[in-house]
Amino acid sequence: MSINQIQDEIIEEFSFFGDWMEKYEYIIDLGKQLPLIDEQYKDEEHLIKGCQSKVWLHAGKENDHITFTSDSDAIITKGIIALLIRVLSGQKAEEIAKADLYFIDEIGLKEHLSQTRSNGLVSMVKQMKMYGLAFASKN
Repeated sequence: MSINQIQDEIIEEFSFFGDWMEKYEYIIDLGKQLPLIDEQYKDEEHLIKGCQSKVWLHAGKENDHITFTSDSDAIITKGIIALLIRVLSGQKAEEIAKADLYFIDEIGLKEHLSQTRSNGLVSMVKQMKMYGLAFASKN
């Protein structure tokens, strides 16, 4: 599935929820399902700067595709990174680097986060795109 197809799927899923409490519960559930990052990557090098909570992100390359794993010490943040991983993991580096992550605005995520969480979301996206750029430049 392409990045945009996955984003459209997420937008559709979020449209089924009546209010933001239900959407938060869904985000928390997604975080609980997140495959955990290998403990060796829970270090300073893999910590995303700019997040209030701790978020570790690792990127690996399999064939032409980037695979992300992550963990966080905050349950909502874990759900947010799970959404980003769902959209970007398994995609080509160039596609990740240039991706327009419109689903964030479409589902109203940014406006329903505190300022610090919103800044953290931006940092997560930026870090994932940086991995995309780094792997793309190695090709």
